Amino acid sequence: MDATLQAVARNERGSPAKSVILGAGIGNALEWYDFASFVLFSRYFSTQFFHAEDPTAAFLSTLAVFAVGFLLRPIGGIYFGWLSDRRGRRFAMVASMAVTAAGCLVIAVSPTYASIGLMAPALLVFGRLLQGFGLGGEIGASFTFLVESAPVHRRGLWSSSMFIAITGGSLLATAVGLVLTQVFTTDEMTRYGWRIPFFLGAALGVYALFLRGRLKETSAFEQEQNEARAGAPVQPMAQAIWEHRASVLRIIALTAGPTLTFNTWMSGAITFATHFKGVDARQGLWALCIGCLVYMAVQPFWGALSDRIGRKPNLLMGAGGSALVIVPLLMLIDGSFVRLTLAICAGLVVLAAWTAIAPAVYAELFPTRIRATGVAIPYSLTVAIFGGTAPYLQNWMADHGHLGWFAAYLIALNLLTVLAVVRMPETRGQPLE
Repeated sequence: MDATLQAVARNERGSPAKSVILGAGIGNALEWYDFASFVLFSRYFSTQFFHAEDPTAAFLSTLAVFAVGFLLRPIGGIYFGWLSDRRGRRFAMVASMAVTAAGCLVIAVSPTYASIGLMAPALLVFGRLLQGFGLGGEIGASFTFLVESAPVHRRGLWSSSMFIAITGGSLLATAVGLVLTQVFTTDEMTRYGWRIPFFLGAALGVYALFLRGRLKETSAFEQEQNEARAGAPVQPMAQAIWEHRASVLRIIALTAGPTLTFNTWMSGAITFATHFKGVDARQGLWALCIGCLVYMAVQPFWGALSDRIGRKPNLLMGAGGSALVIVPLLMLIDGSFVRLTLAICAGLVVLAAWTAIAPAVYAELFPTRIRATGVAIPYSLTVAIFGGTAPYLQNWMADHGHLGWFAAYLIALNLLTVLAVVRMPETRGQPLE
């Protein structure tokens, strides 16, 4: 049986395609719903958790907490990646989702600075750390589950569903923001309205637990477990990761530029435009909403294209293109809603060439026995360092008149990604080991 027939057989014995795609994607949707909600509503709750006398300092402190949440992602990636490679993809996805939902709930119910003083920001940090820990394991388990379930000749197309889900989470947060800012006044949003998105996030996490609990394990993992039970030697995880250190380093380089770019457009651009360029908050939300819809629409095109022409051309277009357009697009942003919308849409369409196929590329670099761990550790570490700090750095440098430095930083990291792509092997159509 060739690789394609094997993939189809795996899918027929496992969960239906729609269930696989929805079950794998919903955790990432919640991840970016939470992250987008945190950034989008930070202008309302920043003075609730930090001293209100200096709103700008409170706002920057809140963005720093956003970045702190990424610190536990590598640890979560190690733990849940190991759990996924030892207990199963589905088990790890359920466990990580439970932790993430708990983090949402902590933030939703946390008292304010006026009520409990310094304990308020401490609880905010604790909630973000829970989210970071849970979501650190989300990538390894869900990316691996999705790609192992996909037919070999459609991995790029199936892979594109992941960033549709991720963007859908941001879009949902944006839509919630639009509704709430229409229903509540600014004062009401500051006092209690900002809590509603986090309660919704916790509820979405409970639904994800139910959905994932009904999925079946991938046949690739089950085959690996059967071989282990039959007496096949099991290599220690640390030794296996070390033997594949080239792939670990490759994922770091592949991720550095695009994760900074993604966070720049999904989180940093709207806060930069509203806080420093005078764009109305509601118009900023609409600009991001339109950008998300455009970004989601082009994902399947880029994913299907990679199944036809290969992974490397896509990756080069995504990272190299982002390096080329960042300066003119940042310069395009001013107080205009139209210009902000055009900048976000253009930046995301270019980046989509990379994001549409990232899950497939990552999974194709590792064997089954260490796939989740091998993906989760370098990806979580890179996102923590470069992605989590993007909104803070973009706004801090803008506040100090050095936005050009941020553009140079983004260009440099995307060129690093381009170099990694040039030196990597083509993985399209290769059977999973």
